[in-house]
Amino acid sequence: MGEFAVISAKGKNEQTQALVGELKPSRLAITLGDPCGIGPEVILKALAGQSLAALTVVGSRRILEAAYTTLRSRTSEPLVDPQQLDILEPILESSTPLRPGCPSPESGAASFAYLQAALDQVLAGPCQGIVTAPIAKSVWKQAGHDFPGQTEVLAQGAGVERYGMLFVATSPHTGWQLKTLLATTHIPLQQVCAALCPGLLSLKLDLLIETLAQQFGVTQPRIAIAGLNPHSGEQGQLGREEIDWLIPWLEEMRSHYPHVTLNGPVPPDTLWVKPGQAWFGHGGAAPDTLGHDAYLALYHDQGLIPVKLMAFDRAVNTTIGLPFTRTSPDHGTAFDIAGQGIADASSMKAAIALARQLANPSRSA
Repeated sequence: MGEFAVISAKGKNEQTQALVGELKPSRLAITLGDPCGIGPEVILKALAGQSLAALTVVGSRRILEAAYTTLRSRTSEPLVDPQQLDILEPILESSTPLRPGCPSPESGAASFAYLQAALDQVLAGPCQGIVTAPIAKSVWKQAGHDFPGQTEVLAQGAGVERYGMLFVATSPHTGWQLKTLLATTHIPLQQVCAALCPGLLSLKLDLLIETLAQQFGVTQPRIAIAGLNPHSGEQGQLGREEIDWLIPWLEEMRSHYPHVTLNGPVPPDTLWVKPGQAWFGHGGAAPDTLGHDAYLALYHDQGLIPVKLMAFDRAVNTTIGLPFTRTSPDHGTAFDIAGQGIADASSMKAAIALARQLANPSRSA
């Protein structure tokens, strides 16, 4: 485990930590992400006006203070003063200055160190959940860290092989909650067919059903599963994966999970029509009659294009299968607008709120 310099600022918000016993909220570690991206800005915006009890920001106090000073002249949105925050600051090997919008191997090393420090906190016990600001995988690679993303680092560190990326968003129009799990994640499109198999889908479906029951209280879910090919293969005319193994696998899963309604394989071009109607409201119909409790998409863009089209500023990436809570906003580092004061913090706010809800299931978010 790494070395840390712990910097605590005790303000008025610390008084709320008088909660004791089972009422004491779980502590969350919020990582800064790539310090040259919009992570510092969305954190300062997202925490403004919120209770800071049971929150630890993992990153650089100097960077947060510099961002606060700059942003005060560039945005009218409320910002939290870094002096009010509890900050856990990893000791970095490099002292190279980092500037907004200028990613470098040093910023990649810093963002990796922030994530590792947060992981150490949940594995050692002080924190029970992590909210991660965005990083750039290409910059990680420049710094010598070759991982597909933060999800894989956390899974490896926790020693789990059974995990998934679940995207959760609540509609501001209808209150309906969209939940989308990806079967495959950050791999090239040409590798998707080779990666997909009954074993992988069984693992993801089992994890999804377990998560819906344990974290969302949905014990008899309705789950829609996407087809792979256009028109779900159209009886083998547009691809044979559905006929050869996907449909037989679904039949087996229906027998294995009699309490679950499994619909599919739904043609990918029509799968998202009813979720869109449930999200935006359609003819006065109840959203729950239009949408499913969850969706299983077979590859990255099949699931995330519709999610981001509907809920780009509200969706939350939730890693399921870990022994602790982890959420993240669904956007990237946005180096092109870093430090300008125009980054939207809605997804970070939603990520913090969902992490609090999942880490404290007996408490309101």
